[in-house]
Amino acid sequence: MNVLIACEESQRECTAFREKGHRAFSCDIQECSGGHPEWHIQCDVLPLLNGNCTFLTCDGKIHCINGKWDLIIAHPPCQYISNAGAVRLFKRINGVQYINVDRYRKGITAKKFFLQILNADCEHIAIENPIPSLIYNLPKYTQIIQPYEHGEPWSKKTCLWLKNLPELQPTKILSEYKPYISCGTSKYKGNKDKQGHSRAGGAAKIRAKTFQGIANDMAEQWG
Repeated sequence: MNVLIACEESQRECTAFREKGHRAFSCDIQECSGGHPEWHIQCDVLPLLNGNCTFLTCDGKIHCINGKWDLIIAHPPCQYISNAGAVRLFKRINGVQYINVDRYRKGITAKKFFLQILNADCEHIAIENPIPSLIYNLPKYTQIIQPYEHGEPWSKKTCLWLKNLPELQPTKILSEYKPYISCGTSKYKGNKDKQGHSRAGGAAKIRAKTFQGIANDMAEQWG
């Protein structure tokens, strides 16, 4: 299959599909960190979504997709549309609540990008994002998955929007796990190993990486 992994710099999903024999490419405006520039397209993904395209990978080679992609998996930026970011969407001045207009506009732009991927001319599409803020009225997600359902000892609630794909099935459910993003409340709540990343540069990039267990199960079940 020809597989496009949109907004992925880690290449975890791309590599998982490659290991299953598929012709997969990651695409992101950032450089890849997965060690395979020969599979990475560093550009805006929108011109590639509908297939019938020619592009350069980061090793300088030209590739062509004749026809549509067989599968698109996407991880569009969620900073402005996630429910977790909703607290920064509003501000209170002298007891009156106001919307942060600049942040709201960025959320609308992020929603448009999300929908362009969801409505791409491809038969099979999966989009991964956190629970979205209700104010942006995104389509209802298909399912919620957790890393601990796929052999990873963490909880990090993630939504999947699926088009002509079966729901991702758990393969190794762990009974012991911790939140991936530290809330710092106790040794049982909050991943102290990740707590420092919340203060360091590149925290969002670290948090956004796909868990390898989930990537492997996507390749196994959807490939």
